[in-house]
Amino acid sequence: MRLPFHAPLAAAALLLCSLGARAADAPAPAAGAPVAGAPAGKPVKLVTRAVPPEAQENPLDVNKATRAYLNLVTGAEREKSDAYFEGDYWLQLWSFLIGLAVAAVMLHGRLSSRMRAMAERLVPWRWLQPAVYAVQWLVAVTVLTFPFDVYRGYFREHQYGLSNLTFGGWMAEQGKGFLLTALFTALGLTVFYAVLRKVQRTWWLWGAGVAMAFIIFTAVIGPVFLAPVFNDFRPVQDPAVRDAVLRLARANDIPVDNVYEFDASKQHSRVSANVSGFLGTTRISLNDNLLERCDLAQIEAVMGHEMGHYVLNHVGKAMLFFAFFLTASFAFARWAVERLLARMGERWGLRAVDDPAGFPLLVVTLSVFSFLSTPILNSFIRTQEMEADQYGLNAAGQPDAEAQVDLALGEYRKLDPGPLEEMFFFDHPSGRVRIETAMKWKAEHLDQLKCRQSQAPPPARPATSTPAPP
Repeated sequence: MRLPFHAPLAAAALLLCSLGARAADAPAPAAGAPVAGAPAGKPVKLVTRAVPPEAQENPLDVNKATRAYLNLVTGAEREKSDAYFEGDYWLQLWSFLIGLAVAAVMLHGRLSSRMRAMAERLVPWRWLQPAVYAVQWLVAVTVLTFPFDVYRGYFREHQYGLSNLTFGGWMAEQGKGFLLTALFTALGLTVFYAVLRKVQRTWWLWGAGVAMAFIIFTAVIGPVFLAPVFNDFRPVQDPAVRDAVLRLARANDIPVDNVYEFDASKQHSRVSANVSGFLGTTRISLNDNLLERCDLAQIEAVMGHEMGHYVLNHVGKAMLFFAFFLTASFAFARWAVERLLARMGERWGLRAVDDPAGFPLLVVTLSVFSFLSTPILNSFIRTQEMEADQYGLNAAGQPDAEAQVDLALGEYRKLDPGPLEEMFFFDHPSGRVRIETAMKWKAEHLDQLKCRQSQAPPPARPATSTPAPP
């Protein structure tokens, strides 16, 4: 399931949900052409792989077929994706620890209280002072975490061949994200601290409500107003793809009359799509990597999954889940913040819970709760992803195409983790589980698939580029 707003705005949502929880058009390049920002002559790596003989047997041995698909990715290719994904386990820990260190610098060094004092000097209106503080806080955090962010977001992505951005392009995207984050953080803290001044005793409950309101607001405006800041959108140009996706949408009662593509290839080569927005802003969007790297059956498999999120009302269910999670987070924050203020507030220059200078303390307590809750959050999201996989198989009926796309996602996700590893670290089902699910569906629908294959197939979309070797 993709976030209902563009990935760079995750920082804004998490910020407002620091106040919350950790809660993600130019023509597509011709097939085989260099991807924008990539080395010249870089070919498009197609997703299509031959269906293993073990997956064509009747009756179908699910375990044997699953293992045959997984064995298509071996050697250096498998080691690379495993190393990338496993390395992120440590990066999550380092990100958490760096966040704690930044908060310690701002509190113990009284930098946060000086920022609040500056805000009071710059603007006489108390209601606006949290916004001025928010911008200063964001600048400080951005500067202090920049070395880690540039390693994680730029150098490491290039080390594993997963980014197409030049350093200048990456910095430009960070700049856009910073400006949007500053806007939303200033607005969020203005509302949040206005509420805190009115409801001292129940500030934690109202704080959770403010955070949830901003998550919903961002989800509504994201597809139309925020995503185009980072990518160019236009209607899908290929009529075969457009018509196939709209047929699926009509069959599943999704209220759209157009399908959009966006130029994700300037950023990376990952395939993705989404059905995003609600309350009148619903939009189906496919990235140009999906259009370039996948055939029609694979596109239908991906869109069946994404439509599953919409039809199963996963966004609404996620909002409800996070409403409860935010309430629990802020209850924990109240317990921790009030005790730390009583013990350390004077030393840190903090006045009370409604003092904006205490925001780093609030961020720390919410971050601790969120970090410790990672297995719960991952399991909730992973369950929704599995439901969408099962819905997509029933909607599109493309089990082998689904398995091939799952292998492509293995370019940056570990395909075959251990059970505990998957439970703690995966917010999507592993490639093994997803392929096994597709093969189970196939085993129960062999007659239906055979009947479909006996009919005249639709014209295939020509592949004009050469697949990279597996």
